[in-house]
Amino acid sequence: MFAARIQRRAFSASARNLSKVAVLGAAGGIGQPLSLLLKLNTRVTELALYDIRGGPGVAADISHVNTKSLVKGYEATPSGLAAALKGSDIVLIPAGVPRKPGMTRDDLFNTNASIVRDLAKAVAESAPEAKLLIISNPVNSTVPICAEVFKAKKVFNPKRLFGVTTLDIVRAETFVAEIVGESQPQKLTIPVVGGHSGETILPLFSNHPELSSNAELVNRVQFGGDEVVKAKDGAGSATLSMAFAGARMADSLLRAADGEKGVIEPTFVDSPLYKDQGIDFFSSNVELGPNGVEKIHPIGKIDANEEKLIEACLGDLKKNIAKGVAFVNENPGK
Repeated sequence: MFAARIQRRAFSASARNLSKVAVLGAAGGIGQPLSLLLKLNTRVTELALYDIRGGPGVAADISHVNTKSLVKGYEATPSGLAAALKGSDIVLIPAGVPRKPGMTRDDLFNTNASIVRDLAKAVAESAPEAKLLIISNPVNSTVPICAEVFKAKKVFNPKRLFGVTTLDIVRAETFVAEIVGESQPQKLTIPVVGGHSGETILPLFSNHPELSSNAELVNRVQFGGDEVVKAKDGAGSATLSMAFAGARMADSLLRAADGEKGVIEPTFVDSPLYKDQGIDFFSSNVELGPNGVEKIHPIGKIDANEEKLIEACLGDLKKNIAKGVAFVNENPGK
């Protein structure tokens, strides 16, 4: 559905509310296909591509695609980064090192945490009003890192910070479609709540109760990324599907900014759902509006098996969030 929609838009009349979108980490395994998908979105007027190396080259390549948006690559300098960000309505950060066989998302923490911290500082300084979409893993920790950076800069707006968990939804719908024989997975509604790592990923099979006790299916949704890492035999992680998920999330925000009502996406945001348990961020269905988060939906009714899963989810999630907060406090950077 998203792919067909974005392809139609690539050659349709211009949308009403066009935007500048910046991708930080545009030359990477996620960044390149993500940038291409964004080039196809006619709501994007200007596409700013930045990376520590290769940004201008990727921009030159993508600029030859015959859609209307202006594409520009920026040099890997502080002034280049600031220029890429200036005036951006949406900023996506896929920058970071990929997972390798045997690595968990948490194994990536030290390297990616520093990268995200520094890029978040640049966003806070040059595009504080932008909607910021974090793709860099581990999302459960990198989103709190960005929040702490923005708080320190006194520009934190919880309605504008998002952790991209859309891939978990995409996987759940795909895997369930294989089981129930649905030829169009996008027609299914499979909520996935919690976080974006291992047991913090909680698929809810309210529309398919016969699947809620299917431990193998739950595990596959939770650790679907491992399938890709193993299949690529050390040569990479989930890049293409993640790019699709990031582009879908950006498109939803663009549609909501353009006035479309009822745009709902699952996303990891500052959430009231479990704050009483000390968990400030949680992923659930979020209704989007022109300013970002419009309404955070509760997870709804869950069965006994899912109640046990959510207990495990919350314990790990609390630790992941605390790890991100502690990193910024202990490593404020320059």
